[in-house]
Formats: sequence, structure tokens, C-alpha cells
Amino acid sequence: MKKLISLAVAALIASGSVLTAQAAELSGAVGVTGQGDMTYRLGVGFDWDQSWLQSSVGHVTGYWDLGYTYWEGGEQAGGEHSLSFAPVFVYEFAGDNVKPFIEAGIGVSAFSATRVGDKNLGSSFNFEDRIGFGLKFGDTQRVGLRATHYSNAGIKEPNDGIESYALFYSHSI
Repeated sequence: MKKLISLAVAALIASGSVLTAQAAELSGAVGVTGQGDMTYRLGVGFDWDQSWLQSSVGHVTGYWDLGYTYWEGGEQAGGEHSLSFAPVFVYEFAGDNVKPFIEAGIGVSAFSATRVGDKNLGSSFNFEDRIGFGLKFGDTQRVGLRATHYSNAGIKEPNDGIESYALFYSHSI
């Protein structure tokens, strides 16, 4: 537990030097697992400052996402924590002040335990797969829904995996 918190603090301090070079966004999310337990997530994202496939419909962009999630509940293993890091691709549709977007990414995560809620992940190391959609307001705010799946991809048994379905908000700084 102390190692996980120390790692989170070190990552945030290290990311501080990146903040001066790149646009960053802070995000928060409240979600629920497939078993009905709550999740709470804080994240920081770093814009790639790149754009591809520009057309009158929209364009592809992306960001690096570093997140901390608190996993509440479960009869066997509640109150767990995880850190995650993922590249996230975003398709942002054209618009003036309000722009719809969809996002997808695959990253890695480290959990404080191998059991989260009523699921046995088999290992503390897991992969994070996400898909989401939402609205971007101006150049600074986003709100949306996201589904995130965590599993170890069969590296170790058991491999129950766990999902979080969340409402998120982010603000560029």
C-alpha cells in the first residue's frame, strides 16, 4: 500500500516537469463496477499536441493518461487502489463550442491487491482497456461516459477481470 502511494506521488512529481511543456488536463470520475461497487478516479492527461486524418467531419488526436482509482466495496476485498497509465486515441467531431468525441485506449495498471471486490484478478499487474464518448466544451472542458476493463490477459490464473462504468469530467489547465 505504501509503495503504491509512493509510486503515485513520484509519478505526479515527475509529471510536473511535463506540465510546462505540454497542455495538461485534470479529470475526475465516479463509477460502478459490474458487481455494483463504487469506483472513484483521479487522473491527469497530457495532450499529444498532434492531429491526424483532418476532415470536415473531425480529426484524430490523443493524450497520455495517468490515473489513480479507489475501488470501494465487495464482501471479500473492498478499499483497494490502482494506478494506471495509457495512451488514449480520441476522435473529435467538428463543431464550434460543443464537440462530440469518442475515445479508446489500452494501457497498464498496478493494483494494491489481487482481489478487488468479489473478483480475483490473479495478479497485481493488469492491462486496462477503455472506450468512452462525450462532449467537449470549448477547448478546456470534457464530460462523458467511459467503460474500462482490467484483466491480466491470461498471464496468471485466475483471471476474473473487472469493469468500471464511469461518468467523468476533465478540465484543461
